Amino acid sequence: VHVVESGGGLVQPGGSLTLSCAASGFTMDVDNYAVGWFRQAPGKEREAVQCISGSDDRTADSVKGRFTISRDNAKNTVYLQMNSLTVEDTAVYYCAPALIPPLCGSTWSVRPFDYWGQGTEVTVSS
Repeated sequence: VHVVESGGGLVQPGGSLTLSCAASGFTMDVDNYAVGWFRQAPGKEREAVQCISGSDDRTADSVKGRFTISRDNAKNTVYLQMNSLTVEDTAVYYCAPALIPPLCGSTWSVRPFDYWGQGTEVTVSS
C-alpha cells in the first residue's frame, strides 16, 4: 500500500508542470479518501498546497489561481497541474491520501494524512 509521485523536473520561471500521484495496493477513490499535495523547500517546513475530496477542496493562498488539483478515479491517480511557476515553487512535492475523515476539512493543512510518498523534485530556475 503506497503512493508514488512523479512528473517533477527542471522548469523555467513562468513554465508549467503536471505532477502525478498514483496509488498502489488500494483504491484511492473520491468517496473514501481525501488526497493532499504538500511541498518542502530546502531549509523550510513542509507546506500544504492543495487538497481534494468529494465535496471539499482546499487551496493554499500561495498557489491560488496557478495550481489545480484533480483526480482520475479510473487511473487511481491524483494530479497537480502547476502553472506560472516561480522560483519560490522550488521544492520536493509529496502527495498523501487521508482515509478518516475522507474530507479535506477546515484543518486540512495540519490534519493527519496517510501513506506518504517519496516525493518528486521540482526546480524552477532560469
